[in-house]
Amino acid sequence: QVRLVESGGGLVQAGGSLRLSCAATGSSFSGNAMGWYRQAPGKQRELVATISNGGGTNYEGSAKGRFTISRDNAKNTVYLQMNSLKPEDTAVYYCNRFGGVWFGWGQGTQVTVSS
Repeated sequence: QVRLVESGGGLVQAGGSLRLSCAATGSSFSGNAMGWYRQAPGKQRELVATISNGGGTNYEGSAKGRFTISRDNAKNTVYLQMNSLKPEDTAVYYCNRFGGVWFGWGQGTQVTVSS
């Protein structure tokens, strides 16, 4: 059973950068498309970016041109490099499978962007 652990969040000023990591333990997520999701206070969880097992990527909305998703299957880890952060990026960020039955959700990592 896959267990997901997100890390790398924090408090950053607008225009700054953060690199999030999502490590899978218990079982490999190799072979699965993976995604980063986020949930802001009072809002529904939304998809931010996805990456296929082969490395193909897709970005939603304002993530385009600012965020980069990557994966290291050997390390069972997915990353999200976030640049030019904006206050509206403030949310708890999660990773999970994309396009299939979700794994159990991790605790997420809080990203707070100050103006």
